[in-house]
Order: sequence, then C-alpha cells, then structure tokens
Amino acid sequence: MSMSMADEAEDAILAYLKDNDEISNSANFAQDLGFSHDDIVNVIRRLHGFRLVDAKDIRRERWVLTEEGKTYAAVGSPEFQLFSAVPPEGIARQDLQKKLDPAVYKIGCQQAIKNKWVEMAKTHVSKKVQHADDKVKNLLLRIQNDEAVNQEDIDALKRRKLIIQQVWKGNSVRKGPEYAPKRKRAVTDLTRENLQRQCEHIIQSSVLNYKLKKVTGRNWNLKSTTSVLKVSQSKVAIFIHCSRHVRRQVQTIFLNMGFEEMPTNNYVESSFWNFDALFQPQQHPARDSHDTFFLKVPSSTKMLPEDYVERVKEIHESGGYQSRGYGYDWKREEANKNLLRTHTTAVSSRMLYALAQKPFAPKKYYSIDRVFRNEAVDRTHLAEFHQIEGLICDRGLTLGDLIGVLHDFFSRLGMSKLRFKPAYNPYTEPSMEIFSYHEGFKKWVEVGNSGMFRPEMLLPMGLPEDVRVIAWGLSLERPTMILYGIDNIRDLFGPKVDLGLIKRNPICRLGL
Repeated sequence: MSMSMADEAEDAILAYLKDNDEISNSANFAQDLGFSHDDIVNVIRRLHGFRLVDAKDIRRERWVLTEEGKTYAAVGSPEFQLFSAVPPEGIARQDLQKKLDPAVYKIGCQQAIKNKWVEMAKTHVSKKVQHADDKVKNLLLRIQNDEAVNQEDIDALKRRKLIIQQVWKGNSVRKGPEYAPKRKRAVTDLTRENLQRQCEHIIQSSVLNYKLKKVTGRNWNLKSTTSVLKVSQSKVAIFIHCSRHVRRQVQTIFLNMGFEEMPTNNYVESSFWNFDALFQPQQHPARDSHDTFFLKVPSSTKMLPEDYVERVKEIHESGGYQSRGYGYDWKREEANKNLLRTHTTAVSSRMLYALAQKPFAPKKYYSIDRVFRNEAVDRTHLAEFHQIEGLICDRGLTLGDLIGVLHDFFSRLGMSKLRFKPAYNPYTEPSMEIFSYHEGFKKWVEVGNSGMFRPEMLLPMGLPEDVRVIAWGLSLERPTMILYGIDNIRDLFGPKVDLGLIKRNPICRLGL
C-alpha cells in the first residue's frame, strides 16, 4: 500500500468517525471504500497506536471445503460413486476397480460397507439396498452455502479431512481518547533543508540577542523565538536506556552460563525456516497475514536445502519417527514465502540443522534480537519487539533439566518467584508457560514460554535419536517492565518514554 493510499484510508476512517459512533466491521468498510481489508486493518492499528481510535478485534470462524471436499461436493462422495457404479445384477470386483479412480475405489469400499450399501464377496460386489442418499455430498454443499450443520456431522467431515476451519479477523473501531478529524504528522526525517532552516533560525536569534545586548546592556530571553540546548562545559554524561541495560545483563548471564551467541542479522526469513522446519502446519493461524508481516518484494525464496525440504514435507504429510504427521497436502509455495521473522526460533532451526550436518557435539546457544508480529498495539504489546531465546542441545535431557536451567537463568535476572503452567506449542512437547510475580501489578504475569523440541522437528534434520533440545523464549521488554516497575510498554518505547528514567541510569560519566 503506497503512502498516498494509506493517507487516504486514514483520512476516510477519521472522517467517518467524525459523524458516526462506530465502524462496526472493518471488512465492510474496506469494501465500501474500495480498499483491501489488510490495508485498512494496518491503518486502523496505526491509528490505534496513536490513540486516535479504539480498535477491538473481531474473530469469526467458519468451515470451508478442502480441495478433496470440493471434488466430492461436485461429483459425489467416493462411497456414492462406488454404489452408483454397481449395476442391479452386481459386478466383478476387478471390473468395478477398473471403473473407478484407485483412491475413490479404496475409500468408497470402506465407507459403502460401513453404510451397509454393498456386499463385497471375494470376487463379486452386489447392492444391499436399492437406493442410497449421498449424505456427505449434501453436507458439503450445505457448508459451501454457509448453512448450519450439526456438530456430529462436522466432526465426521473433519475426520475425513473434507473440511478445515477458516478464521477471519477484523476490527470494530470507535473514537479514541485523542481523536481528531485529521492526524498531525510529526516530522521524523532529518533532512539537509530542515536542518539548515533550524541553524539559520538559531543564528538569526543569536545575532538579534547580540544586537539587543549592545543597545540595552543586558541579555534577553529569546526562548519564545528559539530553543537552546544547555550543555555542561565540565562534564558529559552518557546514558543508557533501561532495556539496553537489561539486554546487556541478560547477555552477560548467558555468557557466564557458557552459551554461544547465534547470528540473528537477517530480519527477513522464509516461511520454511520460520514455520515448516519447526513442524508448524501450513494452516496454522500464525501464518495469517493478520498475525505475520509477509513481504511483497521479494515475495519468495529459492534457497532451501532440497533433501531436508523433502523430509519436512514427508513428516507434515504422512508422519514418521512414530508420528502420524498432520495428514494434509504440504505446499512448497507456502514454505517459500518471505516474511519478517515472527520469532528468533527461525534462527534456532537453522543452527540445529547446521549442527546436524556434523559429528554431534553438545551446544548451548542464545540470541537477543528483534522479531515482528502484526499485533494491535496496547499497554503490553507492540508490533515489533525483542526476543530472548536460549537452547541447550545434548543427549538425554529431560523436563527437569529445563526447569532447573530456568530457575538459574531467571534468578540471575532478579526474578526468583517463578511458576510454570502446561501449554501447547506446535514444535515443543512438553511445553510450559513461565510466570513471574510483578511487584507493580501485584500479580503473576507471563514472562516467557519453554519446552522440549519435538522429535518431528529434530529427527528430519539428521540429529541422533537420543539427542534432546530444551529451549525457552521471552521478550526483552517484559522483564524490563517487571524489573523497573513499568506497567505500560508505551512508557518504555516511543514518544511517551520517560527520559528521566534513562537519565537515572547512566552508563558512565566522562570528565572533560
């Protein structure tokens, strides 16, 4: 979306709210204005961040047909196709098999026998009923037409992988506490022209002050004309932001615990390393554009290890290593999509794959860097934040090892009160959420997530079967807020940051 189009969409939203109480549905609003819904949602989130509007998430779930389901909705279910292919006098099994597609014949036999529509002898197939109702096709057509279907039928179609759940996300919007019909756009780029104008302004004011002093014999306060930066001539103080202080503290902790830093210099990552290599299915909600920033240019990657890609495809589709997999048609074009990485675990997957290509040696890795999520900005969330991640790869590790390492790590951060709660992650099992007591909130708050990487992730890489990986991740911002008693993330980053907080945390003072 170009800047001019984004500005048009922004102006349209603010103008609409001037005369109306609410935009009830962002999708309908986008359609009426001729914008794409994704673009409108991005503008709404920006306005929400400036507090010009209050946006609430809308989430709707509906069932849609898979490609297989669409085929059966058009030509009939396999069992009905098989039943229809059997003449009244019956047919030899070999002849019936020739009349049908192999997949249709295989599924059709199972379901037709289950429905008691046909009788399958050793060499002959005959009908047990004169007429059969294709209930599966009728149900698929009803779902296709957004008609109500009872839960039992939904479960049956879902088990046969004929339908999948589709999640739609949008927003309702009202005026925010700082609403205005037009947003004031701050100057954020320091150009040669505006810097020159400011310098000329200061020089002119200084000349005027000199002339006034010469005439009147006194200094004049020209603060209304120009702003003056007072700098002490004896000392210069170098200050550090509190999040930078916590980052260095965390880095020191990792190094003291014997960890090695991972390279995290690529913000752009492929969906393969960000999702697929982590055994995260392609229909997972995290891959929706409302949760992830996908790139338009370049939209896809062409640099993936082909043999490893095939193993990942196999584990997703058919399983392996005592896993059933997900049982869906894995698509290479989805894995190729480029995005702004949603977690530094994408780097971990690369590092573990590289480790698997050599004779195995235990490793401890850590990283601290930026990740990006397409989230609505509120007091605890930003669309861009820093993730801390640590992992240990060794033989015979257990959940007890993970809990012990977490207590050691967080106690060094000054967060000794910890609790753990069972959780679900696509790429870890078992998984635990980590909670710490927040003295400012006077309650337990979630500070991170942890778990043991699944065999479905590790074994396709080529790691030995007895190797286990324990890992944990947390944002840099959350422990900073806890340690400094900050309850709104916008007081830590952005235009509302308290500069006094930074000045109270000097890194050093240099006497000049």
